[in-house]
Amino acid sequence: MHTNQLINETSPYLLQHAHNPVDWYPWGEEAFAKAKRENKPIFLSVGYSTCYWCHVMEVESFEDPEVAAVINKYFVAIKVDREERPDIDEQYMLATQMMTGRGGWPNSVWLTPDGKPWMAGTYFPKPTFISVLKQINEFWVNRRDDVNRQADALADAAKRSSTTAAIQAVPLSLELVDQACAKLVGQFDAQNGGFGGAPKFPPHGTLALLIDQYRRSGDKSLLEPITKTLDAMWLGGMHDHLGGGFHRYATDSDWLLPHFEKMLYDNAQLMRLYADGYQITGDERYRDAVEDIDRWVRREMTSPEGAFYSALDSGEVGKEGEAYVWTAEKIKEVLGEEDAALFSQVYNIVPEGNFLEESTGHKTGENIPHLNQPLQAIAQSHPLGKQGLIDRMEAIEEMLLRDRLTWPQPHKDDKILTSWNGLMIDALAHAGRVLDEPKYIESAAAAADFILESMVRDGKLLRTYRSGTAKLPGYLDDYVYFCKALLELHAATDQRRWLDEATGLADFMLGEFEDDADGGFFFTGDSHEALIVRSKNLGGGGNMPNANGIAAQLLIDLAELTGQDKYRESAARTLQSFSGVMAKQPHTTEHLLIGVSRYLATASAVTAEAANGERTKRVDPITFTVGLSKSQVRPGEALMVTVTLDIDEGWHLYAVNPDAEFLIPTKVSVQSDAAITIGKVIAPKPESRVDPILKTKLNTYAGNISFEIPVTIDEGAKAGAATFTVVVDSQACDDSRCLEPEKTTIELGLEIRRD
Repeated sequence: MHTNQLINETSPYLLQHAHNPVDWYPWGEEAFAKAKRENKPIFLSVGYSTCYWCHVMEVESFEDPEVAAVINKYFVAIKVDREERPDIDEQYMLATQMMTGRGGWPNSVWLTPDGKPWMAGTYFPKPTFISVLKQINEFWVNRRDDVNRQADALADAAKRSSTTAAIQAVPLSLELVDQACAKLVGQFDAQNGGFGGAPKFPPHGTLALLIDQYRRSGDKSLLEPITKTLDAMWLGGMHDHLGGGFHRYATDSDWLLPHFEKMLYDNAQLMRLYADGYQITGDERYRDAVEDIDRWVRREMTSPEGAFYSALDSGEVGKEGEAYVWTAEKIKEVLGEEDAALFSQVYNIVPEGNFLEESTGHKTGENIPHLNQPLQAIAQSHPLGKQGLIDRMEAIEEMLLRDRLTWPQPHKDDKILTSWNGLMIDALAHAGRVLDEPKYIESAAAAADFILESMVRDGKLLRTYRSGTAKLPGYLDDYVYFCKALLELHAATDQRRWLDEATGLADFMLGEFEDDADGGFFFTGDSHEALIVRSKNLGGGGNMPNANGIAAQLLIDLAELTGQDKYRESAARTLQSFSGVMAKQPHTTEHLLIGVSRYLATASAVTAEAANGERTKRVDPITFTVGLSKSQVRPGEALMVTVTLDIDEGWHLYAVNPDAEFLIPTKVSVQSDAAITIGKVIAPKPESRVDPILKTKLNTYAGNISFEIPVTIDEGAKAGAATFTVVVDSQACDDSRCLEPEKTTIELGLEIRRD
C-alpha cells in the first residue's frame, strides 16, 4: 500500500488521504522547498473529514493511479484540513471566489512556489480533472509571465478585500441595530420559517440578534420570526428526531431534506438559541430541544476526557444519509404492525418514501421522520391521551434508535478544536443556568478543565487535540469563543477561577491579535505564520459567530466584571472599526450588532463616587448604589455594607422562588482583598405578584430596595488600604420579557488602621 507524507499527521482528514497514490504533503516548508527546487506549481486541496464532495473527489481522483500520476508528475500536492487551519482556508477560498465567482469544498487551488494563487476551482469530476491538470501545467510551462501577473493581481485584490478601511464608519447607535434587525426580518420566510429560500442553513446569528433585540425592546413583532424558525427546524427533517441533534442544513425550503453532516458548532449554537427561546416564551418544547441536543452530544460526541468531538460525516460516497432514513417495511420489522402504524402516522412515514437523494433528486423509497406539528399538540386529541401518547412515542423512538445504532455508522471526526468546544461549553453553561440543569454545567466545566489542562501551553491556547497530541497556536476564534465560555461558567457557578482564567487569556489576546492602528482583531496572531493577507475574518468562518463580534461582547463583560476600563475601550474600538460594515451587511455581523446594543446599554454604567463615599452605577433599568457605614476601621471592628437598587418603573427583579428555581434570584455578595468575615445578608422583603407569563404568584422586587451585609474586619487584618468588591446578580423583567442576567460589580475603598 502506498503511503505519503500525511501519515504522521493527527487530523482525521489528512489521515484519510495518507494512503492515496497522490504524493501528498502537509502544509509546511518541506513542500514549498520542493516546489522551488523542482520549479513546479503547487496543487493545494483544502477540505475537511465530513465533507461529502471531498470524499467523492478522493474516490474518483485521489485514489485513482491515473490521476495521481498526472498530479505527481507536474505538481507538488498539499492537503490542508480547513478546520485545523482556518487561516489558510479563508485565504485561498477568497482567491477561488474571486476567480470563479463561487466557492465550496473541496477547494482546489494552484499556487506559485511562494504561495500565491493563480488558478482555482472546487470539485472536478475525474475526466475533467485530468484535462484541467494538463492544461494548467502547459500554462505554467509556456506562459510563466502571465501566471506571475495573475498571481500578483490576485494577491493585491485579496489584500484590498480584507480591509474595512475604505468603508465609511457610522456612529454606534441603537438606530444602527434597529435598521439591521428590520433588514433581516424583511428576509423572513413567513410560510416556512427561516430567512430566504433553499438551501436553508440554521440562522444562528440572525436568531441571536433578534432574541437580543426582543429582550432590549420588547417588540412583540420579533417573536414570530424567532419562534416560527425555531419550531420549523425542530419539526423538520433537519432535526434528527430519533438520535437527537441537528444536521448541517436543509436542501429544500421547508426544512425536510437535510444535508446529513452533524457539526458540533451548529448544535452548540442551536442549544443556546433554544435555551433562550424557552427563557423568552416559557415554551417547554424549547427546553426539550436543549435536552435533545445534549442527549446526542453525551452519547456520540463526548470524549473520555470530557471534551467534545468535531463532527459526524453524512455517509459514504453514494450512500449519504443511509444511517438516518427508513423504509416503511423496516419500521414495521422493528416495531410490529401496531406501533409502526402509530409511528408512521405521527412522523409522516409513507410507503413510497419522502426522501430525495441529494445528488440525483430521485426518490429512494426511504423516509425522513418529521412532524407537521409538535407532539404535544398531536397528543391533545389523541385516543391514547396526552401523556399516554408521549410515553408510547418515547418507547417507540428508543426501539428504533437502538436498531439504527446497529447499522453502519457515519465517520466521526474525533479531533477536539478549542473554538468549537468553546461554543459548546458556552451553550451548556448558559442552558444550565437559565434552565436550572446542573448536569449541563457539569459537562461544561469538565470540557473547560480539559482544555485548560491539555490545550494551554505557556499561557497560550492551542488549536487542536487528537491522540494525546495538542498542537497549532490558537486563532482569534479559539480565544474569544473559549473565554466567553469561561465567563458563562463563572456566571453559572460563581466560581472566581473561571473569571481569572478568562482574564489571563483575554490579556494575551489583546497583545497578540488586536489591530492597534485601526481597531478590531486579526484572525491570526503576531506569532502566527505570515500568509498573503492578515485578515479579520469578517465572514465569521461560514456559519460561525463573527469572532470580532464575540470579542467585543467578551470585552464588555470583562469590563463589567473587573471594573477595568481597558476592556471597554478595546470593545469600543472594535465596534467602531466595523460600524460601516454593520450598516451595509447585517448578515454575518449579527454578533457585532449585539455588541453594539450591549455597549450602549452599559455606556452609562460608569461608576460615580458621591461626596459621602457612596458609589453609584447605572445598568439599565437599574441604578445601583453601594455605601460603607465606615471609611476607616480597626481590626476586630464591624461595619455595614448597604446595597441599594433603584429599579425603573415597569420593571421588576425576582427574589428567591423555591417553586420556580429556574428564575434568577437577586443576590448580593461581598469580597475583599483584606481578611474579613461576612455575616448573613439582610435582604429586603419581596412583593408577591402574579407573573403574567407563568400565571403564578412569584416573589419579586420593584421600586427602591436595599440589601445590608454585616462585615467584620478580622483581628489579623493588615493595616493599609483595602478594596471591597460588591457583586449583584440580577435579571430585570417587565410584563413581556426578561433581559439577559447581569452580574454588576462595584468596588469601594476602605482604610484599615491599627493606631
